[in-house]
Amino acid sequence: MTNPMSSTASLGALSAGTGKWWAGLAQRERRMVGAAVALLVVALLWLVAIAPAWRTLRQAPAQIAAAELQLQAMQRQAAEVGELRAAPPVNLEQANAALRAATARLGDKGKLTMQGDRAVLTVNMLGSGALRDWLAEVRQGARARPVEASLTRGASGLSGTVTVAVGGAP
Repeated sequence: MTNPMSSTASLGALSAGTGKWWAGLAQRERRMVGAAVALLVVALLWLVAIAPAWRTLRQAPAQIAAAELQLQAMQRQAAEVGELRAAPPVNLEQANAALRAATARLGDKGKLTMQGDRAVLTVNMLGSGALRDWLAEVRQGARARPVEASLTRGASGLSGTVTVAVGGAP
């Protein structure tokens, strides 16, 4: 355990030694040491307080704009969810008919397989825009939600499967 009296005594000795050193300096040397200490304090103040605050102020407008864009996107999605929840339910026969109609528009690039309350779309070299349109159409017409996708991107488009849940299926 450290004796508090010894640390106070050593601090006093250090202070006395510094005082003697300072008294031994010429006036010109005292000014130079004072200027160096002042410069060191200003540099430390800049590094610890001013520069981080300044950086934050410079970055804030871009971060605020990005957050506002994200908020707008989330609000659009929330409105879309509200519309879909308010839409009347579709029975399984109508949902299957809507799925088949949407798949027929894909031509030979898409094949639909019904598996109870789920449908599996198998695509071969389908463009991403066509898949996006198909998903939007089946979400609106069949109230189907994508639950699984296994797609690979090739030179001519996407290949793989997309599974959608129809009706009240989880």
